Amino acid sequence: MSDLVLNGSSTGRHIVYVLRSNPVTALAATGTLLLVLIAILAPILAPYDPVASNVPQALQPPSWSHLAGTDQLGRDILSRIIWAARLDLVIAVSAVGLSFVTGAVIGGFCGYRGGRLDRWVGRFVDVLMAFPLFVLAMAMVAALGNRVENIVIATAVINLPFYIRFARAEVNVRRNAGWVEAARACGDSHLSVVLRVLLPNVLPAMAVQISLNLGWAILNAAGLSFIGLGVTAPTPEWGIMVAEGARFITTGKWWLVAMPGLALMLTVLCFNLLGDGLRDILDPRMRT
Repeated sequence: MSDLVLNGSSTGRHIVYVLRSNPVTALAATGTLLLVLIAILAPILAPYDPVASNVPQALQPPSWSHLAGTDQLGRDILSRIIWAARLDLVIAVSAVGLSFVTGAVIGGFCGYRGGRLDRWVGRFVDVLMAFPLFVLAMAMVAALGNRVENIVIATAVINLPFYIRFARAEVNVRRNAGWVEAARACGDSHLSVVLRVLLPNVLPAMAVQISLNLGWAILNAAGLSFIGLGVTAPTPEWGIMVAEGARFITTGKWWLVAMPGLALMLTVLCFNLLGDGLRDILDPRMRT
């Protein structure tokens, strides 16, 4: 029990040290935490029903009663942004989590065993990455239907090659290391060596890719919605909101695009900036 307490205390001190030494990482972590809280507390924080129309209040600029203005149907934009944060975050986390776990396991075993399977998987990944990935996601959603679960699957598939190649390369470099040979000499199975010894050691190197892919997954979901292949109206989603507001941008209704676009930009920026901090926090070589 005392060892667990000491390890937990050491980890906490290391996280605090990383955040203090890198204000940008601390700012990104604060923004990410704020986004998660907004997504969780959306029913409490949203001042209005995000799908309730109020035509007499349509296209109102930002004011005290509607801090981000209203859209063409009189819906409160701030409420829709808050609810969209929940949906976009669920899509991104689900897609990246699925692609990370699947890609890390497949790439880890290929890099560990090598041989014909490794070459086949490598060629498959090369072929997959030869396609424009957003176009591939468009084709998958168009074929499967524009439901949330299909958007998650399509986003996970286009992220999968990154994790397979990364895990494959990192495990291939480490598979003959002394500590891996020691694990095998102790009687650990190949499955145990890959899952318990090798993959945890490549996780810090993959942390940056995970953070970047979270931002990219949100952009992918918003892009699909923008072109009409993502989440369907009236569900609040940042891409839909930008697409609907684009029709009014020439009339001076700037808030219809600016408000959801700003939320999208800040979210992706936070995930991008968080990557380096995650690497420093998870990498045992950074501990003192």
